[in-house]
Amino acid sequence: MLLVTGASGFIGTRLVKILARSGHAVRAALRKPSQALDFPDSVERVVVGDLRNRIDWYQSLSGVDTVVHLAARTHILYETSPSAEDLYRVINVVASCGLAEAAAASGVKRLVFVSSSKVLGEETPPGQVWREDSPCAPRDVYGRSKLAAEHALWDVSRRTGLEVVVLRPPVVYGPGVRANIFELLRLVDRGIPLPLGLVENRRSLLYVDNLVDVISLVIDSPKASGETFHVSDGEDQSVAELVRSIARAMERSISLLPVPPALLRFSGRLGDLVESLTGMRMPLNTPNVMRLLASLTMDTSKLRSKLGWRPPFTMEEGLIKTVQWYKEMKHQAPMLLERRKDF
Repeated sequence: MLLVTGASGFIGTRLVKILARSGHAVRAALRKPSQALDFPDSVERVVVGDLRNRIDWYQSLSGVDTVVHLAARTHILYETSPSAEDLYRVINVVASCGLAEAAAASGVKRLVFVSSSKVLGEETPPGQVWREDSPCAPRDVYGRSKLAAEHALWDVSRRTGLEVVVLRPPVVYGPGVRANIFELLRLVDRGIPLPLGLVENRRSLLYVDNLVDVISLVIDSPKASGETFHVSDGEDQSVAELVRSIARAMERSISLLPVPPALLRFSGRLGDLVESLTGMRMPLNTPNVMRLLASLTMDTSKLRSKLGWRPPFTMEEGLIKTVQWYKEMKHQAPMLLERRKDF
């Protein structure tokens, strides 16, 4: 029996469906009973409540061999909550540690933890890649909480013998995606010219079904126990190339203006100044500009060599599926699509 936490999320819903359809016995841990999800009938559902509260995991873990831990307070752009640090700590660290302790006490063999590339930082130096032994230097509260959770889980593993596997994905995309990738879909769909023609960075991305495939592999593989793996599609692109790839999948033309990166950085600094003087959130500020210009590349050779994994889907196939979902949502549920833009 597999227990999947965060089963109602972007990754979790896809994972539960694919695991169940491949013959696994799956129990989906949900935050509240009202969540309407089209899981296969074979999927058990258990309501564990809000991770901000102390969770009694023992009933949920009865008969479970493996836990896939996806539930988390995710990265929120423009986090403004005064209690953000505490919320990330309680949900991402304390709750994860409590789950691991309960899993070990319940006889669970393995816990697969989906962490984040943000434990390493926000960008890789030009021409370099992040490997599993690269120094971790998270720059925001989300990255710090994910790294603290990794450390807590390794501590539980050492004390109890619980097998832990850590996966570090970069940005994950696919049907149901939100945040920055979703916003790129909207911009390309609207045909808005973008000032990205001279951007030559490299970005690692991960299609959700490729991530699900890796999770399906590491829940059983003896070689995965006690390991950390970086996961990506293995097709690093610049932001400009990504926009062109989305446009091809959407069968739309897109104009990428040849704006020098130095001018974009200057625009970001002007946006910072306006924000500091007015309190208004500017679309072009330094953090947003750096997300467009910085590189973030991950080496997945360990996953490929140690476990023999190859992505079953290309980035082109993943983007086509993502665009198909976007078009369906646009025509069938435009109001849901509009609300999704704010993450």
